[in-house]
Formats: sequence, C-alpha cells, structure tokens
Amino acid sequence: MTQRRIPAVYMRGGTSRCLVFHERDLPAPGPARDAILLSALGSPDPNGRQLDGLGGGISSLSKAVIIGPPAMPGADVDYTFAQIEVSRALVDYAGNCGNCSSAVGPFAIDEKLVAARDGETLVRIHNTNTRKLIVAHVLVAGGEAAVAGDFELAGVAGRGARIALDFVDPGGAGTGRLLPTGRTRDGIAGVEVSCVDATNPVVFVRARDVGLTGTETPPAVDADHDLGARLEKLRVEAGARMGLAESAAVPKIALVTAPADSTALDGTRYAAGDVDVLGRAISMGNCHRAFPLTVAMCLAVAARIPGSIVHECVAGATGDVRLGHPSGVLPIAARVEIAGGEPRAETVTVYRTARRLMEGFVRVP
Repeated sequence: MTQRRIPAVYMRGGTSRCLVFHERDLPAPGPARDAILLSALGSPDPNGRQLDGLGGGISSLSKAVIIGPPAMPGADVDYTFAQIEVSRALVDYAGNCGNCSSAVGPFAIDEKLVAARDGETLVRIHNTNTRKLIVAHVLVAGGEAAVAGDFELAGVAGRGARIALDFVDPGGAGTGRLLPTGRTRDGIAGVEVSCVDATNPVVFVRARDVGLTGTETPPAVDADHDLGARLEKLRVEAGARMGLAESAAVPKIALVTAPADSTALDGTRYAAGDVDVLGRAISMGNCHRAFPLTVAMCLAVAARIPGSIVHECVAGATGDVRLGHPSGVLPIAARVEIAGGEPRAETVTVYRTARRLMEGFVRVP
C-alpha cells in the first residue's frame, strides 16, 4: 500500500471544519503525529490553498481534533485541539477552538463513547489544551446526535440542532490568570490594550487606535499589509507580557468598537441597536470571516470586567453580550464575579451547531 489509511471523521463545528481522530489511531504526541496532521490537511502549502489535503486554505478550515479517554475525574472524554498552519509545517496546541469544541459532543455520542439519551445528552469534555471542563448539551434523536433543528448560526447557511456549550471556570486557560498582566489596561506597541485570558488569551484593541472603524470586511483588513505587520508585532509583544511561550496561535487579537450600523458578508444590514459591541478578530495572521468562538467568549468575559476596553465599548449593557462580527450577530452569556476588587470568570455559555460531513479514512503518503 503506497499510502497509510487512518480512520477519521470530517466535521463542521460551528463556523469551522476539522478532521476528528480517535487518539488510539494516532502515534503518541510528537513529530510522527504532527506529520500525519500536516499531511492530512495539506500543509505546508506555499500557495496557501492546501490542495493536497483536506484543509481549506484559511485558519478556520485547517484544524484537527483528537479524542481519547478522560484524564480528568468526572469527564467523559479528553479533547485535544490542533491548529495546523497553512503555509508552514507547524502544528500548534497552545489554545483551544470553541467552534471545534461543538463537534466533540456529537462525535462522542455517535462513536458510542457516551451513552445517548433521546432528548438531550450531556457530554463532559476535558480540553487538554487549557485543562478546562466544557459541558456540551447535545440534542439526540434515534440514538444519534441530532442534526435537524431551528437554530440559525450566523456564518453557516441553513438551520440546525442547537448545541449549548458551558465553559466552566474559563479564566486563566492559557496563562493561569484572568488578567495576565495584573491590569485591565496596558500600553503596548504604542496603543492601549486589554489583555484577558478566558478560554483563550486575547489582546483587545480599539479599532480606531489602529486606523479602522471596526466595520471593515475581512478582505479589506487583510489587504492592509502594514496594519497586519503592526498587529503581529503588537501580538508578539503582548504574548511576552502575558507570560506566554512564543506561538502563532495565541494570543489572538480582537479589534473592538462601540455599536454602529454595519453590513455582514451576506449583505444583511444591522443597526447599531442590534449589537452591544462590534468586533474583528485576527487569527493566524488573517481577519476571521466570522469570529473565533473562544475569542468571542473571552470578549464576553472582558465586557463584564470594569475598566477593560471591551467594557468601555458595551457601555453598561446587561444580559447576553451581542457581538456584531463580519457574518452577523452572536449572543454570548458570561458570568463574572467581582470579589475583593478582583474579577473571576465563573462560566461562559455559547450556542453552536455541528454536523458530521464524512467518515472513513484519510490517506497519508
């Protein structure tokens, strides 16, 4: 056989796609495992298209998920997320992906790793990247994860079965501290930022401070190469200030602004009153076509931290934080407790849909 066959499932999770593997079908963590993931996704590709693999040429379509037996007491499965670079031979495990997290519960149910109960099944997921617990509420029909439903997810065509994801105690997922620098605001690379670590470390920047309105399309942001270089320099310096090892994946950058009229990529117009904050997120050097879910969750937590740049943008709005992003509006619920003057993130809840697209084997030369 000229190519190795490895069992895998190809899934959409939220606004991302990923290859999902059983841990038992892969080598132990290390170069041999990374080589398989790179080949399966089609990286490295200097042309940026991943034509020789199953990746889609952008960060949200170049991901892998590895599922194994639980190492955390009370969890049902372990879940490891891998971000595969498109143009370089790099597999990054530094952070989690909230969108891919939504594929884990349905996968665990359909693979019989968790006993299914018609109606709703809870899947308790230990994310090994952040060492945090995620509780997925998955609708089940006929012993399998439900697909049909009436929940509409901005950025995904059609409707599907809603999956609620509770991220428990999400603060300090990457650095051990909700406010890694010990402050709600810092001056970095000539601009004022808020460094917050909830589900993933994120650097929040006012869009106007880098010459943007916050309503630009992702292609327009990507076309400004000087801005890209400036934001990458800021990201690297912020990562060092946050105590993070050098990584292409974290921290992320989120550009935020107060509510304003905007138009989504599909042409839908949103009034300023439809949102609490507008955001554009930079992931792996590109402006995300929607908004990375972990970044959105971190934003919702930051919105509840007095003094942060995001809190300034939402101007005291209560209830779910309605985030306006390039593909629409995303509501996120965040609970933050202020005790002794220090914030603590209790939970973040988001809603996604997911679907199994293909199953079988990936071929690796």
